[in-house]
Amino acid sequence: MAADTQADRMIGESTNFLRMQEQLSKLAPLNKPVLIIGERGTGKELVAARLHYLSQRWQQEFLKLNCAAFNEALLESQLFGHEIGAFTGASKQQKGFFERADNGTLFLDELANSSMSVQEKILRVTEYGEIERLGGNKPIIVDVRLVAATNVDLPQLAAEGNFREDLLDRLAFDVITLPPLRERAEDIPILARHFAINMIKELGREYFPGFTKTAAKALQDYDWPGNIRELKNVVERCVYQTEDPDQPVKDVVFDPFVSPWRPVNRTSGTGAGSNSTVDDSPVISSLGFKQQVSDYEQKILKEALRQCQFNQRKAAKLLDLTYDQLRGYLRKYALLSSKDQVSPE
Repeated sequence: MAADTQADRMIGESTNFLRMQEQLSKLAPLNKPVLIIGERGTGKELVAARLHYLSQRWQQEFLKLNCAAFNEALLESQLFGHEIGAFTGASKQQKGFFERADNGTLFLDELANSSMSVQEKILRVTEYGEIERLGGNKPIIVDVRLVAATNVDLPQLAAEGNFREDLLDRLAFDVITLPPLRERAEDIPILARHFAINMIKELGREYFPGFTKTAAKALQDYDWPGNIRELKNVVERCVYQTEDPDQPVKDVVFDPFVSPWRPVNRTSGTGAGSNSTVDDSPVISSLGFKQQVSDYEQKILKEALRQCQFNQRKAAKLLDLTYDQLRGYLRKYALLSSKDQVSPE
């Protein structure tokens, strides 16, 4: 399947997006490994596919594997294959992804989740172009272009001893760092319309009447922590929930979990007479909506930092954010220069 189908198009006109596209176009024809860095939902798999389909390998296999979906033993088997009897249940020979992608491209997502042992074997493939199936003793020569992706800081992981520096050096012939959607503000209305029209077609409606000014502004002002994937969900949801197909979309629901009947998780130690770590009860005041949301977000950020002794990485994990997302919020609210001594480590 070609990468540039209607469903898989990479869309945008912003300077950051076009700069990334230019780098991608220069890299695509080369038989060199590429590392793609980006937050969740920024389109790393689409970039990998475009690298393949713009290369001389475009008629060969483009295979994808998520390294986070398997434990170490199973990931090793998936990557390199196995011989009969290599382990319990190995009743037949199986080719791994590297062997199956011979002369094509292999995209390894969430590479940071692989073990040191698996990383060592990946390094051998990238350096010498050979693999061995599990339980085998015969080298197999393969010609595979490796494209890897992650949403974490690999140089930092390598410095901490949690990722092989030699593999990082080998993969980082060049690195494509994807801009988050909040840094592509000009692309938000373009992408929103694209997703809306696709949803209109799925619903069997005749045309898309557009967004009201209020809805369009809400989409533009939102921070999009889930990036393009989140935008797609939000737009498709608000389109299908619009009952009158001739009226523009006016209601935008960013969080589908919001409900007066949403269950509340009770953490240990919270009971009668105890204080909740973060007060999430909405308090309505005379302040405007945006100001109340801003104050509430700052309260959560400060409390998370306090609980984590101002360790930003731990606070990001507590809030289910990436480190870069947390830093973005801290910059947004000028908390990096506040009296709180915020430590990045």
